[in-house]
Amino acid sequence: MPDGQQILAATESVCPVCLQRIAAQRVAEGDNVYLVKHCATHGSYKTIIWRGLASYRRWAERGPRAAPPPVLETASQRGCPHDCGLCPEHRQHSCCVLLEVTQRCNLRCPVCFASASREADDPSLAEIETWLQRLLEHGNPVNIQLSGGEPTVRDDLPEIIRLIRARGFDFVQLNSNGLRLAKHAGYAEQLAAAGLDCVFLQFDGVSDRVYQQIRGADLRDLKEQAIAHCAAAGLGVVLVPTLVPGVNIDQIGAIVDFALQRLPTVRAVHFQPISYFGRYPNPPADADRITLPEVMAALETQTAGRIRVADLSPGSAENAFCSFSGKFFIDDQGRLQAANAASTDCCSKACGCGAPPPGEEAQRARRLVAKQWAAANPQRAPEDSAYPIEVSSFDRFLAARQHSFSISGMAFQDAWNLDLERLRECFIHVVSPDRRIIPFCAYNLTNLNGESLYRPTTCHHD
Repeated sequence: MPDGQQILAATESVCPVCLQRIAAQRVAEGDNVYLVKHCATHGSYKTIIWRGLASYRRWAERGPRAAPPPVLETASQRGCPHDCGLCPEHRQHSCCVLLEVTQRCNLRCPVCFASASREADDPSLAEIETWLQRLLEHGNPVNIQLSGGEPTVRDDLPEIIRLIRARGFDFVQLNSNGLRLAKHAGYAEQLAAAGLDCVFLQFDGVSDRVYQQIRGADLRDLKEQAIAHCAAAGLGVVLVPTLVPGVNIDQIGAIVDFALQRLPTVRAVHFQPISYFGRYPNPPADADRITLPEVMAALETQTAGRIRVADLSPGSAENAFCSFSGKFFIDDQGRLQAANAASTDCCSKACGCGAPPPGEEAQRARRLVAKQWAAANPQRAPEDSAYPIEVSSFDRFLAARQHSFSISGMAFQDAWNLDLERLRECFIHVVSPDRRIIPFCAYNLTNLNGESLYRPTTCHHD
């Protein structure tokens, strides 16, 4: 290696031009960590993946989470990421599974995971039922996220939710831009009555300037109205900002403050640094990326230390470098408090009581997300709580439940920063139109010309 560089780990990735699997290395250079790789045909690539070597080493201490899926549908022939379905190379159970119920959308965002359009054929209810059947055949329960496109453009969305509930899935979440929720009074109540638990609300900032740049429209007031309608319907809301350098990084703290002012309806904020899917003849520059440790540092700085980097930790089931999360509650004086250490998993390294059964981390994460992100449910028994607050009465339990809050972030991968070790431990999956179960980053992966391995059409960046 050149002077000042250190190889931290060997891994594999893909070439951004041909998407063929190639060798890669995680390399430290100063305080930064890069993914470095070389394709014999198309040349070398070096992409920032982590800014902050000390935190990279701390995150690496958590180690891998290996739990092969209980059912494998495809053979390993060309190798990851070309055999998804899931194949024998995959190392984690499903936790959250996305059902893309439409490719249509009522916005034209410059930033978008999917190749959303105004006109496209939607899958039928019968076809969606075959997707659910495939998931049931895989054994473990999963959380369902309805996605697209914009799912609310389907008038039969309540029927889809009822179908999912009837098939025994106990947590249903809607990924939405919120336009229909905002504009149509009573619509949120229809979805809640059908069995919806939570709205995963696209929420990029607290000013229209941000929405104009990322979504191409003034949406700030509509987001506020969507949240108000969800509150009236008893739906939990998770705010989901796509973080874009030079656009909304300075609003990270303001987004958290906005969320806290709307407790208990807003249950969480889930930050997603921008990833580059779609057509990119010129590779995105490192300055176009924000890494997870930078998001965590901004949370501490912009909240004046009310949220600290020390309050945040790697996810429990996915690869450590995919995400961070922290649980909080509001104390009697209205102050934000980190959940105490007693809430950590029993079977942590420090406990010494042995590793949990294979796949238990994914199932535990599934349950915790369902409990935290759904609105408070007075029918739920106190012993079903996942929150580290001592309670001596049901009333006190409900008060604590209403004032719990979580902050998390997830870094999705594109053709330049894709690390196959991370991909193999992915527990967020998509049911493809042909009923294969595919890790999220593999499903959305495109080369620099926008050509995809799995998604039926090309997509834009997010």
